[in-house]
Amino acid sequence: MPFSIVTAARWRHPFFALTLIVALACAVAPPARAQLFETRAEQAMLLDVGSGTILFAKNPDAPIPPASLAKLMTMEVVFHALKMGRLTMDDTFLVSENAWRTGGAASGTSTMFAEINSEIRLEDLIKGVIVQSANDGCIIIAEGIAGSEAAFAQLMNERASELGLEGSNFVNSTGLPADGQAVTMRDLITLALHIQRTYPEFYAFYSQREFTWNGITQRNRNPLLPMEIGADGFKTGFTEASGYAIVGSIARDGRRLIVAMSGLESERMRAEEARKMLDWGMRAFEPHSLFDAGDELGNVRLYGGELGTVPVRLIDPLTVLMPLTGQSSLRAAIVFDGPVPAPVGEGDRIADLHIYFGDELAHSAPLEAAQSVERGPIHRQALDALLELAIGWIRT
Repeated sequence: MPFSIVTAARWRHPFFALTLIVALACAVAPPARAQLFETRAEQAMLLDVGSGTILFAKNPDAPIPPASLAKLMTMEVVFHALKMGRLTMDDTFLVSENAWRTGGAASGTSTMFAEINSEIRLEDLIKGVIVQSANDGCIIIAEGIAGSEAAFAQLMNERASELGLEGSNFVNSTGLPADGQAVTMRDLITLALHIQRTYPEFYAFYSQREFTWNGITQRNRNPLLPMEIGADGFKTGFTEASGYAIVGSIARDGRRLIVAMSGLESERMRAEEARKMLDWGMRAFEPHSLFDAGDELGNVRLYGGELGTVPVRLIDPLTVLMPLTGQSSLRAAIVFDGPVPAPVGEGDRIADLHIYFGDELAHSAPLEAAQSVERGPIHRQALDALLELAIGWIRT
């Protein structure tokens, strides 16, 4: 194994959080290092879908204005409603004056040129939003589903919360500039992966190369699609505040990668950087089977148990993609909220294994108790209570 494992107990306190590191194998976290890959993007993240390994991360939790990337969340709300049977592809939506003026031909923004007071099938609106990045299409959908964009944005945020998008907030369906509207690269990766896995029948729309509406044909704005690199979806965006951005996905050689990046200076740079990172992700890593299911990796501290610690083991086999170079920067930690209160049953999930490339978390896997530990005698509980009280005083 090319790295050692440490135990990291996340001790909780109402005022402070203290991370306590106990070395199990004389392991010391390496100093900060240069990234394995360099990009001109200000924010970026690259995920290998099959292994769940984060191959690259640069400012992945920095909030940025989403621009048209917000349309991924708009489509998720639509896809979810379709899957739940609340909508059908043949439902029609009215083009209001607000949709025409704010996002249509009169707006000067990306549009499908929907005619005011006309009615459009939902399937055509979806194609307009995905292929043509139609702002009028988004507003038509939002008003048709929720009555107003503000009400639809509430639906977007509710779904975002359910999906675990912790760093994102949506104010409208289009991504047009609005105070308080933000996304992160990590959330965009999570959202993109969710759409792929949950709605494969709708994800196919993202690979459509062009769409014609109202006699006007527009090409898909995703620059990765014509590159013949296995790209099959997702979205671009641009704002003056955050520059050019993209979420893209490729499937090649039995693997799938998803990239999200922002803060680029031009359309050309966006296309170049996205392709470069995706090609690197395909070529610069190889799979390694690190542990088998049931392997015991260390111990976590118990509170009030008949034993002071309990061994933890992997629930599933663990295979991660590891860089061909820079493997000396790999490290791992057993992370848990502690001390864990007794009793603990064998098989209880009580910790996670975190694997890092340098300072970046690359993979996380659940750990379970390898044995049962009952509540200890009164004197053991009293000693643990005194220890926790003393540590609590130190933390304050």
